[in-house]
Amino acid sequence: MTTKREDRRETSSVEEAAERLGIGRNQAYQAVRRGELPHIRIGKRVLILNAALDRLLAGAESTMGS
Repeated sequence: MTTKREDRRETSSVEEAAERLGIGRNQAYQAVRRGELPHIRIGKRVLILNAALDRLLAGAESTMGS
């Protein structure tokens, strides 16, 4: 018997992260290069950790309310 794994992945592509952030793909890659968007590299692939993206978005929400 196998257990059902949560559908949500742990990482997103830069394109997926850009969509969540409401910015363009090029802006997202620029943010990666500037170190503004937490990421990991596996070979040539750039992946955004969803937990880091969630924290980034939560921080933006809290500063917008202030």
